[in-house]
Amino acid sequence: MAVIGDWIIEHGEAPTVREIGARVGLASTGSVAYQLGRLEARGLISRTGHRWRSCRLCA
Repeated sequence: MAVIGDWIIEHGEAPTVREIGARVGLASTGSVAYQLGRLEARGLISRTGHRWRSCRLCA
């Protein structure tokens, strides 16, 4: 969540799955998407579209 928040502050939009992976040290985009899905299921992030690029922090 910190990576997403920091990226939004720096760039004005959410990071891509690959950009998140690069920052947290995960090479697999599937692993990053899985973790993002878990955060979304817990209500910590939300997205307006089907892409993770549209995600926003809720908490």
